[in-house]
Amino acid sequence: MTNPLLGASQLPSATLAELDSRARDIFRRIVETYLESGEPVGSRTISRGGVHLSPASIRNTMQDLTELGLLGATHVSAGRLPTHAGLRLFVDGLLEVGDVSEEDRQTIEARLSAAGRTFDDALNEASGILSGLAGGAGVVVTPVRDAGVKHVEFVALGSDQALAIMVFDDGLVENRLMARPAGITPAALREASNFLNARLRGKTLAEAKLDVAAELERARRELDQAAARLIEDGLAAWSGGDGAERALIVRGRANLLGDPNAVADLERVRMLFDDLEQKEQLIGLLDDVRGAQGVRIFIGAETRLFSLSGSALIAAPYMSGRQKVLGAIGVIGPTRLNYARVIPLVDYTARALGRMMNVRE
Repeated sequence: MTNPLLGASQLPSATLAELDSRARDIFRRIVETYLESGEPVGSRTISRGGVHLSPASIRNTMQDLTELGLLGATHVSAGRLPTHAGLRLFVDGLLEVGDVSEEDRQTIEARLSAAGRTFDDALNEASGILSGLAGGAGVVVTPVRDAGVKHVEFVALGSDQALAIMVFDDGLVENRLMARPAGITPAALREASNFLNARLRGKTLAEAKLDVAAELERARRELDQAAARLIEDGLAAWSGGDGAERALIVRGRANLLGDPNAVADLERVRMLFDDLEQKEQLIGLLDDVRGAQGVRIFIGAETRLFSLSGSALIAAPYMSGRQKVLGAIGVIGPTRLNYARVIPLVDYTARALGRMMNVRE
């Protein structure tokens, strides 16, 4: 049978202005109970929760809410649960968002501070923080590098590793640890650095990768073979370019199986995992968040990416100390995420990541 959360999304949905105080109160209680339990909510549950109406009167109101496209049911005699349109109405108009606790603030700040010295370390840790605190899968997309390159350098780290350092015109410094090709000498490291500095200065990574690829073919005879490979590996190590090339960090998939209700619906969880694997679409969705002023919420069938699994994404942009938006970070999970807790966690983590980047610039 079609999931009522999905099927009912095609029905017309109401606005808060169309609901009287009784319908609004019952609707709010149904959604809150569903988000807490994950189970369909019956009229007797609502009547026992402090609503001074008979179960029959409550059922009539629930039927009205169903006809408005805000509630759905697996079958006629079952309790009701909110549709995606109903969840959207609740989140936009009735949700009381909490604040981040002092304990969570300290956890976020401490873990980001201890994440290491590279930008990648910070992004990995930020996504891990959200997956742990919010109970879903933490997702973060690496920035679009649209600033010009100012300086490139390769530094030897032992016999089998090198550190690739790239400084951009906007002041951001990115470091990438990479394998050091066999036979590479200090002279080859300098040769590779000089080659890139002569050709990348002022160009974006997307422009540089095209130019250098063609140039390498012409210069390969003149360049040391190991230096040429180092250049190719170094360019590949840096993030940038379009969605197909940029890195998508996902942490905490196991959290999606930790919910007994989710385990009971393994097919939905499988489809949710499929959503996570749709790298280009998910990066595109997160890039939409980059233009937002704060947290954005995508619920189920509102987006093509989540139309089958009925997942939800809560995401916020993160920015450099110069207030330039770089990317987005968020949490993906079932639609019954704890929105009141997750929304402020995502917002605070994004801002903390930005503050940390400001210190490192």
